[in-house]
Amino acid sequence: MTYIDDLVNKYREILNLYLYGDDADQAFDWCQSFSEEVIEMDTSPEEIVSLHIDLLEDMEVEDVALVKKSLDILQEVIISFGFTYRDYKSMMNKLKIHDKEMDVASSLQETMLKTEIPTFETMKIGAISVPARKVSGDYFNIIDHKDGMLSFAVADVIGKGIPAAIAMSMIKFGMDSYGYSQLPSDSLKKLNRVVEKNVNQNMFVTMFYGLYDHNTNLLYYSSAGHEPALLYRYETDDFEEIDAKGIVLGVKENARYEQKEIEIGNNDMIIVFTDGVTELRKHDDTFIDFEDVKDMIREVKDHHPQDIVQYIYESLMRMQNPNKKDDLTLFILKNNKD
Repeated sequence: MTYIDDLVNKYREILNLYLYGDDADQAFDWCQSFSEEVIEMDTSPEEIVSLHIDLLEDMEVEDVALVKKSLDILQEVIISFGFTYRDYKSMMNKLKIHDKEMDVASSLQETMLKTEIPTFETMKIGAISVPARKVSGDYFNIIDHKDGMLSFAVADVIGKGIPAAIAMSMIKFGMDSYGYSQLPSDSLKKLNRVVEKNVNQNMFVTMFYGLYDHNTNLLYYSSAGHEPALLYRYETDDFEEIDAKGIVLGVKENARYEQKEIEIGNNDMIIVFTDGVTELRKHDDTFIDFEDVKDMIREVKDHHPQDIVQYIYESLMRMQNPNKKDDLTLFILKNNKD
């Protein structure tokens, strides 16, 4: 049975119930749902009238009184059709306006938050950030201090759409103003004040912030409630979790952020990501086993970090439930000093 056949049978049931049944109210209730379905089928009022006439003939309704009575149903369907169509058009117009706003926000975000990945002789960097929708709530940035120091940050706004884009813009403003001129713990303290004072009170930001000195191979890092990063040790083929205590940005006015440091060996990799990686849902709607992500990294550990992040992203997309997408950002820094 086709969808059209199903609609015809539904209208037949409505007519039968109203003309020969004992529940006219039920028949009128069915008219509302029927009108919604015919709109989805892009059916015109003229086609509804034709269907009504054809069904009366098919049902052999010849009594004049019954034919007149059937017009009550036709009238109810047409009225419901009109109201439903009006609401439908209003909704579609709002969606078009929303889409245009999202296009503008996406364009602005791409221009304002675009990050150029610098190149170095002593290290290699790879990064990928893909929004689930037009506007992303993820953000990463990399700054070369030209003195052997490199700052990087990966952030995730707890929120979606245009408000998330605005929040990311405020984060970038804070970083450009003073965020990369100090140690991670101090930078997060100042960025926290920016978010707390300027971003919607129901919107918070997680961030992992690192400062890497490739003169000493030391990584200084702090976290504002972000996913723990990973350190891949090339010599032992093992992963270490690197994390620090700190509340998400925007919650507490005078928040303090723990700072730690760790030495990075030759060919070791620092891997930072958002929850679009750790909380990815597979086709069976279960969460990904993060050990699978570690295995992906091991498979291509000798490649350039940009090739590694691209490989991981493509592998995750093959596994992901397309109806449960989230913003996804992945950043890798590999030490190639020796």
